[in-house]
Amino acid sequence: MRIARFVNPQGQMTFGVIDGKGARSGWTVEAIDGHPFGQLARTGNRWALDDVRLLSPILPSKVVCVGRNYAAHAAELGNEVPKQPMLFLKPSTSVVGPGDPIRLPAASKQVEHEAELAIVIGATGARKVSREDADHTIFGITAANDVSARDLQKTDGQWGRAKTFDSFCPLGPWIDTDLGYDDLRVACTVNGQTRQDGTTKNMIFDVPTLISYISHVMTLLPGDVIITGTPEGVGPLVDGDSVTVTVGELELTNPVVTDE
Repeated sequence: MRIARFVNPQGQMTFGVIDGKGARSGWTVEAIDGHPFGQLARTGNRWALDDVRLLSPILPSKVVCVGRNYAAHAAELGNEVPKQPMLFLKPSTSVVGPGDPIRLPAASKQVEHEAELAIVIGATGARKVSREDADHTIFGITAANDVSARDLQKTDGQWGRAKTFDSFCPLGPWIDTDLGYDDLRVACTVNGQTRQDGTTKNMIFDVPTLISYISHVMTLLPGDVIITGTPEGVGPLVDGDSVTVTVGELELTNPVVTDE
């Protein structure tokens, strides 16, 4: 099932279920009553997918990020592979949806893309979850771009500023509740040129390990997002670029602009 958050032609924001096979031009989205966590109640209100504006599929209370979770990415930046998951947070104000601009801040001269698998939590109050029970907390997956001001990351000595500018966490285009996560392609193109092309099977810490580890630090709430690290090939973004993150069958595209 594909779950989206969107603005309908009447200007109303709602969650919905995307239906369709084959060419996306024939897909539709049907609004649901309330939020998608729990029993879904379809309303019968339906539109062509092309006639609505997709938003980030969820606005989480927190985005929990995992650094250096691919050995080749750690190596390309001259870093050691961590012995346990390296965690940091992005605020909800960094989240944008498909088609929304990534805004380059004046404070940075080196903003880079990072294509990542994102796990959306569905369980209520997921705390101290065992690795064996981790799958039961997952609502679905989506694509993420962990946009990073690399120069500030280096000069600040920590990542609080470099990773958290407004628009630095594109998510979308929707949540897929059926796709697995063990061997998904994670790729990134900029202006049609491939920059990153990896697979989740190369993650150092797999998804159940991450969920268990994080939930022993902080309670995970429905709609919270875990972004799971990026493969090698990260690179710069400049004004006028178009960047596309691919995770399995999901494609998330955002333009890049200079923040005014």
